[in-house]
Amino acid sequence: MENKAITIKEIAKEAGVSTATVSMILNNKDNNISEATRNRVLEIVKRTNYIPNTMARSLVTKQTRTIGLILPDITNPFFPEIARGAEDRASQSRYSIIYCNTDDNLNREDTCIDILSEKMVDGIIFAHSADRGRVGGVKRCRVPIVLIDRDYQFPNVIGRVLVDNKKASFTGVNYLIDQGYRKIAYIAGSINTMTARDRLEGYKEALKERNIPYKDEYVRIGEYRSQWGMEAVGALLDEKIDMDAIFCGNDLIAIGAIKELKNNGYKVPDDIGVMGFDDIYLSGIVEPALTTIKQPVYEMGYRAADLLINAIESPEESENSVDEDTIILETELIIRESTKEGAKK
Repeated sequence: MENKAITIKEIAKEAGVSTATVSMILNNKDNNISEATRNRVLEIVKRTNYIPNTMARSLVTKQTRTIGLILPDITNPFFPEIARGAEDRASQSRYSIIYCNTDDNLNREDTCIDILSEKMVDGIIFAHSADRGRVGGVKRCRVPIVLIDRDYQFPNVIGRVLVDNKKASFTGVNYLIDQGYRKIAYIAGSINTMTARDRLEGYKEALKERNIPYKDEYVRIGEYRSQWGMEAVGALLDEKIDMDAIFCGNDLIAIGAIKELKNNGYKVPDDIGVMGFDDIYLSGIVEPALTTIKQPVYEMGYRAADLLINAIESPEESENSVDEDTIILETELIIRESTKEGAKK
């Protein structure tokens, strides 16, 4: 015969406190409760293997202690690292995360937002697929949103965690020029976000500052995938574009670019240097190892969850705030063997 699950009333009776006191302790709202009382309640909870009824609790607190995380491409190693950071921060406050992958599809993105709303999540961390003319599912959403990696003007946004993509791209291209490269191609991903457009602007500004003419034929726009890197390099070579370096919109593109250059008999970096963006784990093990712009990916996820949880648990402060919280994290140049200086080390 199964043992009957213990109730919060039984825990309160054994501990000699009210059910409200037990509830406050279980919900980490026990600042005014003595350490002795807290420890006594938690000891009973642990000994009896008490599992809170989250559905019942949500009816009282109007919170489910769940967060939605919407990502555009979970197969890109950049985004699982964001998810790990968000999950670690959520776990610290006993929140769980529901993941949604949109495959860079706006309709699927709207569906994900609607599903998360139906699941009554307390808030959403959102890396959107593309800037949009229609607000769609975001307009129907009634919970706070923190944007991550990609910026846009959406309703209900209470914070953003970003990097300065224009500055990072400018730094990367300037580094290539400092290494003696002058004919630098740029292989971009989708240009449908401010993030991507800022990286392209950084590329253009670096060339302009160093008196190197910008040429449209040196720029290719496609997808953030290795296959696109291969296809773009193949097209550049077929068109006999005279290039000595390639700056890439992310590391996956750069890895594909290196593979295609090798397939065509080019040595990296002796013939053509290659630089990526993100510093995903693959960038250090590809041959040659990839020079890249490192984003603090784990921290992005962690800080986004921190912003969101603070807003959920202190809604009065969020409502009274005039400005949205915007966190701009620093990037870092990582020098490896796919450019001249790194190859000499």
